[in-house]
Amino acid sequence: SGSHGGNGISRAAPLEALLFDIDGTMCVSDPFHHRAFSELLQNLGYNGGAPITPEFGMAHMAGRSNEQIGRFLFPDWPQARLDAFFAEKEALFARYAGEGLREVPGLAELCRWARERGLKRAAVTNAPRANAELMIGILGLADFFQLVVAGEDCGEGRSKPCPDPYLRALDLLGASAERSLVFEDSVVGVQAGVAAGMPVVAVASESREAKVVAAGASMVVRDYRDAELWAALEAAAGAPKIDSEPSAVDAKL
Repeated sequence: SGSHGGNGISRAAPLEALLFDIDGTMCVSDPFHHRAFSELLQNLGYNGGAPITPEFGMAHMAGRSNEQIGRFLFPDWPQARLDAFFAEKEALFARYAGEGLREVPGLAELCRWARERGLKRAAVTNAPRANAELMIGILGLADFFQLVVAGEDCGEGRSKPCPDPYLRALDLLGASAERSLVFEDSVVGVQAGVAAGMPVVAVASESREAKVVAAGASMVVRDYRDAELWAALEAAAGAPKIDSEPSAVDAKL
């Protein structure tokens, strides 16, 4: 892993908010999306009936909204047919994810740290809201996030890589871009966070590191156990809130 752009995380001090993408960033969900898409596309005889490869999925589907994926896969389909296809795909995904969705290692510890520090927290995703809430629930983080912004909340054509989903989250959280940090895994997601004016930590394999760095990531980690990430977070956050001055409420007790 490594820092790029002089560790942009430090410029977010004092840290106020953490914004997380979900798919691939908080959980290893791509295999389940891939399995669902692959089965449905094979049934349709897409690609001559040959299964799509994981590389095809990463290149054309990962991090993108269903609207974007639909336009790519079936440019001539009417909306009603696309809606039916994606409803079936999300139902399959929910079944597979329910059987085996896992967190990216170290996520629970990072979430506990953010809560102790009193940081504001949002999930920002191109996934449909129902899908987003399903994954957050499986991860046991339903009460961790103060809000979830889904691509569909931002209007036609305004999901990531547009900055709109992140700007909306900042607005609803009452947080400033200068004091916030984004966690992402896809190129479109990194582009969105950077366009919204925030430093971005990319969770990416070695093979994808160059791509997310080119998109503007300040730091690249394999998962949340990265020592350099923790050093940067501690430095940006400063002293923990729980050890701070007693509050007025405590003083009265």
